[in-house]
Amino acid sequence: MKDTFVEIPEEFQIKSPLHQTTYLVNGELRHWNGETAQVYSTISSTKEYKKTLLGTVPQLGEEEAMDALNAATSAYDNGKGLWATMKVADRIACMETFVEQMKTKREEVVKLLMWEIGKNLPDSEKEFDRTVDYIYDTIEAYKDIDRNSAKFEKNSGVYAHIRRGPIGVVLCLGPYNYPLNETFTLLIPALIMGNTVIFKPAKLGVLLISPLLEAFQSSFPEGVVNVVYGRGRVLASPIMSSGKVDVLALIGNSKSANALQSQHPKGNRLRMVLGLEAKNPAIVLPDADLDLAVEECIAGTLSFNGQRCTALKVLYVHESIVEEFNRRFAYEVDKLKYGNPWEPGVKLTPLPEEDKPSYIKELIDDALKKGANILNKNGGETSENFIFPAVLYPVSKDMRLFNEEQFGPVIPVVPFSDIEEPLDDMAASNYGQQVSLFGKNVNTLSPLIDTLVNLVCRVNLNSSCQRGPDVYPFTGRKDSAFSTLSVHDALRSFSIRTFVASKDNEYNNAILEELLDKKTSNFISTDYIL
Repeated sequence: MKDTFVEIPEEFQIKSPLHQTTYLVNGELRHWNGETAQVYSTISSTKEYKKTLLGTVPQLGEEEAMDALNAATSAYDNGKGLWATMKVADRIACMETFVEQMKTKREEVVKLLMWEIGKNLPDSEKEFDRTVDYIYDTIEAYKDIDRNSAKFEKNSGVYAHIRRGPIGVVLCLGPYNYPLNETFTLLIPALIMGNTVIFKPAKLGVLLISPLLEAFQSSFPEGVVNVVYGRGRVLASPIMSSGKVDVLALIGNSKSANALQSQHPKGNRLRMVLGLEAKNPAIVLPDADLDLAVEECIAGTLSFNGQRCTALKVLYVHESIVEEFNRRFAYEVDKLKYGNPWEPGVKLTPLPEEDKPSYIKELIDDALKKGANILNKNGGETSENFIFPAVLYPVSKDMRLFNEEQFGPVIPVVPFSDIEEPLDDMAASNYGQQVSLFGKNVNTLSPLIDTLVNLVCRVNLNSSCQRGPDVYPFTGRKDSAFSTLSVHDALRSFSIRTFVASKDNEYNNAILEELLDKKTSNFISTDYIL
């Protein structure tokens, strides 16, 4: 690829590395003097390519992992802890304190998002702002749940006061591609429902948590939030093997989820909230609006270089229009601007994983050997930290690219003549998150939609796959997810229905009336939170 070095604007320069020397356990920012890991960016600060040292993070060991677990376990205290028994309004107040402090760190976090994972400036800003909005939306959704619970029901002579209560100790592991937003879609609902949390940031996107440590420390009671750094195998394995974790909250790979789940000695006690991999297809029908389909497929395949679980990772195009679709699509891909994240108009940015360009090259070479062609002029051009998106056609089932979740800038196009072909492939796939369906004839679309909703959990009509809006369910079938994450559903995923029952008699009713009148119980309450 051509030399794209541009002088870095001063506000985005890394003036000095950030050495994270503390971690958060039991309300203390503990100093670490042991082994550290260097955090590099694949973005070069110099014209001659060289990785940029961003800083260092602690490499904690099993002893520190167990300290964090014990802190979370003690803070929960079998449901007797301060946080678990606190009034809903008081937990909300803690969360409001946190988000107000978090907002002051926007500039630092956005800058680190760009350098650590290569996300462009508008998307980095959007990730931060969307996360803040998510926290506020979660607070409002929790208020709604509490308002609907602020009553007594009566059935068969029994009064019931039903609320949602915490489950216990949560191990939270986030992904590198949305290290703030998707991590917080686990962390925030888990916390606000009264659980205690051990949180290990992702390997990439780890430093951007550093500006938020003090906010976590000062906003929540001791032991409620514990942040540890290091290798997942070293930290997560002993935590899970202890059997003291009640919820595994992970966004990442199904192999990791299965390995961690298997280490828990009492799997029946473990609740899982998992967002995993996907191979979301697009199906472009003969009557599709090609301009719209191309535009949406560009966004779907190449937003953040295709490094999204919701990305379109295979395009099925009807053979009657595939040549025209390919011509337009390849042309638009080559028009995308490559550069550093802060450069105006940049759509393609350096890949944060050092080995990703070589992996994508392997997929391309395998496809070429088996009969595919690169359709776009720039496809497959490589540099030290990037490989330009390659549009490959025709792609067949014996190619690695058809079967593997590429999670990067390479796009397989598969022709089809019979709609049963993509449907059968989706049924046989290990994944079932979303699909994009392009067409307009309702007589064709209707039976397709009726089938697709049973193969995936979201059918996007004439639009690319995506997570948002966050009020809508986000989940998947098979190896793509376990539990549902939306603002409302996440609160349910990290809680359990629990209630006080009382027979309708004079003796019990007098007690209930006194409990409500004197407000001595945080659980039994009909207060309406504004």
